[in-house]
Amino acid sequence: MSVIEKKLKELDIVLPEASAPAAKYSNFAIVNGLLYVSGKGPSGNPRGKLGKEFTTEQGYEFAKQAGIEVLAVIKDALGSLDKVKRVVKIQGFINSSAEFEEPHKVLNGCSDLMLEVFGHKGDHARSVFGANSLRDQLPIVVDSIFEIEE
Repeated sequence: MSVIEKKLKELDIVLPEASAPAAKYSNFAIVNGLLYVSGKGPSGNPRGKLGKEFTTEQGYEFAKQAGIEVLAVIKDALGSLDKVKRVVKIQGFINSSAEFEEPHKVLNGCSDLMLEVFGHKGDHARSVFGANSLRDQLPIVVDSIFEIEE
């Protein structure tokens, strides 16, 4: 069992199969030692907006679930999460009402997950944006970049 798989077990996280892309694109691309993971939403396909149908706390959990979906793609792409040298960037798009002021707190769900799973290698740059609409009315979509061993 790999180091990261042991960590996932300690955190009681079971990775799902990598979900298929929602349209005509790849789940990931590898370029010059970087793994780019296409946008992933939370499991179960919840529908709605933060600040309207969902609270900040629910959004945090959705962001964590989206992060788990990202980890599933990484494992599918590389065969092992131990090949991640560093989480480079996390970018979140939060489907929210115009009045919602806590997209940064929502994305913490994904950021906290990366730090728990990868330790100091999980420290990353990030951006978060409130969005008027997201595909399938998902509450959050996360895309990400990882430095990897080739």
